[in-house]
Amino acid sequence: MKRFYEEATVGTAEAGHTILLDGRPVRTPGRALLAMPNATLAQAVAAEWAAQLETIKPEAMPLTRLANTVVDQLPAKRPDALQEIAGYAAADLLCYRVPHPASLAERQQATWQPWLIWAAEHLAAPLLTTTDLDPVPQPRASLEALSRTAEALDDWRLVGLHATTRLTGSMVLGLAMVEGELGAEPAFAAAMLEEFFEIEQWGLEAEQAKRHAALRTDLAAAAFYCDTLR
Repeated sequence: MKRFYEEATVGTAEAGHTILLDGRPVRTPGRALLAMPNATLAQAVAAEWAAQLETIKPEAMPLTRLANTVVDQLPAKRPDALQEIAGYAAADLLCYRVPHPASLAERQQATWQPWLIWAAEHLAAPLLTTTDLDPVPQPRASLEALSRTAEALDDWRLVGLHATTRLTGSMVLGLAMVEGELGAEPAFAAAMLEEFFEIEQWGLEAEQAKRHAALRTDLAAAAFYCDTLR
């Protein structure tokens, strides 16, 4: 889509803070008013619109995508989001370790274990680790505790958790980001730990670098999004 406006600003409405393109409010793909719960997020979304050049590129507007998801899809798809997040908890990235090489196993222990300890102490959700390829059944009480934590989030924060969990492959890391305990860059490093180890051995390919850049951008946006909601 070609850019059709000169200026992107923030307005206000009964529903919240809106985005105005030459004074006209932005609507979501579902044709609802795009209204956000706070001015900080709205200003950042407006900045995404302002940064577009001749062609509007939705892939370059991660905050807008997150806000659109809340307005268009929740609360109707809230149960689906909760179910998908719970699936990550049952097979959390942090729980699956390698027996060798020892150097990679040590990195996993050093980087991942503190977050499992955090989950056990802060969320009452201790999780088991394994070096087997087969899934490890997690304690039912832990999975229920994680589910309750997600269910307690409002729709805006739940979309943040869905994003951070999906991007990192870990509900534990996702919750740590939502709660402000983990920033985007260390989350990226934790999520990509095994791939970084392989890159040290075999080098970085162009397609990997492109994918990493996109993931970094999305994680930074998700972290900022979550920060504005606390």
